[in-house]
Amino acid sequence: MTNALLDGYSDDGAVYDEMFDDAGAFRDDYRELGEQLARWSLDDHLQREERADLALLSAGITFNVYSEEEGTERIFPFSLIPRIVGAQEWARIEAGLTQRLQALNLFLLDIYGSRRIIKEHVVPEEIVLSSPGFQPEMKGFRPPLDIYAHIAGCDLVRDEQQGMVVLEDNLRTPSGVSYVLENRAVMLRVVPDLFPRWGVRAVADYPNQLMSMLLSVRPSDSNDPPRAVLLTPGLYNSAYFEHSFLSNQMGIPLVEGSDLTVGDDDVVYLRSTTGLERVDVIYRRIDDDFLDPEVYRTDSMLGVPGLMRAYRRGHVTLVNAPGAGVADDKVVYRWVPEIIRFYLDEDPILPNVETFSALIDSELDHIRAHARDLVIKPANASGGYGVLIGAQASESELEDTLAQVEAEPRNWIAQPLLEFSTIPTFDDDLLKPRRSDLRPFVLSGQDTWVIPGGLTRVALREGSYVVNSSQGGGSKDTWVLNEEPD
Repeated sequence: MTNALLDGYSDDGAVYDEMFDDAGAFRDDYRELGEQLARWSLDDHLQREERADLALLSAGITFNVYSEEEGTERIFPFSLIPRIVGAQEWARIEAGLTQRLQALNLFLLDIYGSRRIIKEHVVPEEIVLSSPGFQPEMKGFRPPLDIYAHIAGCDLVRDEQQGMVVLEDNLRTPSGVSYVLENRAVMLRVVPDLFPRWGVRAVADYPNQLMSMLLSVRPSDSNDPPRAVLLTPGLYNSAYFEHSFLSNQMGIPLVEGSDLTVGDDDVVYLRSTTGLERVDVIYRRIDDDFLDPEVYRTDSMLGVPGLMRAYRRGHVTLVNAPGAGVADDKVVYRWVPEIIRFYLDEDPILPNVETFSALIDSELDHIRAHARDLVIKPANASGGYGVLIGAQASESELEDTLAQVEAEPRNWIAQPLLEFSTIPTFDDDLLKPRRSDLRPFVLSGQDTWVIPGGLTRVALREGSYVVNSSQGGGSKDTWVLNEEPD
């Protein structure tokens, strides 16, 4: 490190840093990037950061934060220094995610079918049937190609001993891929000189891959050409920018529930200026409970009456399928290694984080005894809300959370506090180590495709383990190298 931009960066060596080794030298994958950054002054970097922020602002790349009184819309903070993943490491990640989604789709098909995994006592029945994501209405239903989770986002963190591990799965309506695509566009526009000579794998094909997947799972009686739409809850949803962005990129209508109707023939139609047009595939970004007021919440104004009837009769495909959420329940997560072994007869390529379920007496005892060393999480919350880090909690916070665990053991898990890796990120005009995760996106249709990279999120607050945008996190571009550096 040879200039003001890099010389100020330091960490205590206790946590694995993605860019620097323990001696302060660049890791192999980052060496060319580091040489380029060493030519920049601090002003060079700050000017480019400002240009990147302006590019994101002009593109309208925002998300909504419901809890803030001063306004809900916010620009997603962005850092120019990318995460870099080597070609060999990416091959392992890609294989591990493909394996994981294959097993989870087999699990979903099974639990809504013969329930062999329950009958053979691999996963406890009460764990599955008590999951908020379990939908009894899906029992006996086989979606096209037997796929329930067509789009998944798996959160990975680097553990220094195990390498990349899966922290959690997102199989209902995973979000964030629009930031992956826009982050790359901003990097190419603002700092094209940073990209290494051996090349970075492109991410811009995601909309084409997504569209191909949607068409591959269309109903057997679909019209030709088939019509797909993206169903959004509306303008005030936290991910509305992404809904609009993806529909535009794919060239399909962005619709709300009131734009669709189910006819007497149990076919879904889009109300258009030329009349009713059949819809074959709905990429839905609304939760199960709001899909159809005839089946789920009767007060839902977001869904389409009769939609589940049309779906079960095979006249429309819903992506992702209702009921897929049982497989991203954090309690079910504890059994995913066993799920992979049961259906595929393979050991997991990407390990889980060790997880304790409060429903198991011995594991509840462990949570009580080691609460200070654990991260205690509500099983079906998202966005980092409700998470308690034992080492950072007050005595009263710890007691209150343990009381909730005791009262509702099905709703809680605990995991060891991982010192997952840091990555250089600007804070107050200085580079500082900040913890980061990686969310690649997996598409499952006729084939399985993993976007080469994903959304790198960083915890912008010093000492924070929470990277979610709703909790003040930021993002980076993720580079998967075409080949290993010399």
